[in-house]
Amino acid sequence: MNAAEIADVGELVSTAERADGHRPLSDHLWLDLAQGGRHGFAGLLAWEPDHDHAVGYAQISRGNDSWALELVVHPHHRYEMAAIGPELLTAALDLVAHEGGGHVHWWVFEPTNAHVQLAASVGLHPGRRLLQMRRPLPLDVTADTPTRAFLPGADEEAWLHVNNRAFAEHPEQGGWDLATLRSREQEPWFDPEGFRLYEEGDRLAAFCWTKVHHDQVPPLGEIYVIAVDPDFHGKGLGRALTVAGLEYLAAQGVTVGMLFVDAENPAAVSMYRKLGFQIHRTDRAFVGDIAPVTA
Repeated sequence: MNAAEIADVGELVSTAERADGHRPLSDHLWLDLAQGGRHGFAGLLAWEPDHDHAVGYAQISRGNDSWALELVVHPHHRYEMAAIGPELLTAALDLVAHEGGGHVHWWVFEPTNAHVQLAASVGLHPGRRLLQMRRPLPLDVTADTPTRAFLPGADEEAWLHVNNRAFAEHPEQGGWDLATLRSREQEPWFDPEGFRLYEEGDRLAAFCWTKVHHDQVPPLGEIYVIAVDPDFHGKGLGRALTVAGLEYLAAQGVTVGMLFVDAENPAAVSMYRKLGFQIHRTDRAFVGDIAPVTA
């Protein structure tokens, strides 16, 4: 995509965010777009006569072992979803097929029956559910596990090692490389002090990476990524690092903590509930396996 097209998408995304209260593209896809794309990235814009703005946008981005797909329809044109949606999704899935095919997941925020029908019309079916959970800050417990801030330029390799071990089977968070991490470090929201690391001996054992959404009122503090190296499971580090991350966010004046967790991870959901988190919304992936186009 060229700079003008990226700007058109940015305007559409901002309009949708103002209407819906959240950005319709995940960080992974947003960075692919904002940085002009990479191998395995494609964006498709839909226009209509007599309108000076894009009415819809679909994007595919190659992930760890699958493709991420997202769809944005202009708030003023959602009555045309039945026409705009299938056209964009079909074109996006056709691109996946021409790039060798593979597993596709389309994330939808709080899906309705219309989304279910739209997904079915292009051969996708309901898959994973993702819970956004929130709780007020500060906590009524304090962190008792010592952590330190991430050091840019020094901690990347150790962090990538732990992240990719912890998320080896995860379609979005696994398989990161240095370029992926560096792209996050360049974002305006990146704060190394809020990227808490816990070490045992000379090894990174666990981490809690936080993110403050200053565009929300009041600002929203997110547990952006949290993980424990598999060699250190069973020590309660997941809870301890969650508390450390939330304590840091509260110290910055943030009054609401938030995180995302897979609904099919009952142990994690239970732990977060015990820390006072409640479900705020439920998102869903619609998934399918796309056959490659053969000559």
